[in-house]
Amino acid sequence: MTKEEAITLAGSGFWEHLTSEEIAKFQLFEDKLCMPFGVFHQAIEEALGRPVYTHEFGLNREGLEKELIGEAEPPTLQEIMELIPEEKRIIIVTEC
Repeated sequence: MTKEEAITLAGSGFWEHLTSEEIAKFQLFEDKLCMPFGVFHQAIEEALGRPVYTHEFGLNREGLEKELIGEAEPPTLQEIMELIPEEKRIIIVTEC
């Protein structure tokens, strides 16, 4: 899909009548973003039944794809955090 086609598709609001799983499957396997990122992010979290951290989209897309189609188990929180290069990793834990 070209950039122009993605922009046109995004302007159509086509996702408004799709389920979360349909949105996630369409957008995760399409390189160009064709809807507001927030819509996609919410849909993939609902489809996977877990929080999806934004860095996973860039650093673990293949893992998300496999998880979505049932070929992989969800990663642990430790595995998700280890996706971030160690030199860029700053994790703050707070207790309530």
